[in-house]
Amino acid sequence: MAESKVDNDPRAERRVRRLTREIHAFGRAHGGADAQIAYLGERGARIVLVGEDGAWGDLVAPTYELAQRAVGASGVTAHEAFDGEMAAKVRTGPYEWSRMAGIQLGGRAGS
Repeated sequence: MAESKVDNDPRAERRVRRLTREIHAFGRAHGGADAQIAYLGERGARIVLVGEDGAWGDLVAPTYELAQRAVGASGVTAHEAFDGEMAAKVRTGPYEWSRMAGIQLGGRAGS
């Protein structure tokens, strides 16, 4: 098996440990969690988290590989895609709805 360039990079290892702790803490705070990793190009990868209680959040990892390692080490359920089953768990509140409506209707961002 080929050795990853991340395996001997202390900075990358610290980043994986930090992401793993944050994912694990999110899952613990929300009764468990599901995760999906989305490739962001040169910016890295976005880890979308959805808790069993409907709360959601995200983290950004510098590479897709680091995101995969952190999700794998955190013990949450990983999904290949943000599919209907995962999306159905998400609970949004007034803030998210007003934000989405503002964007759709040409309103100011953050209003």
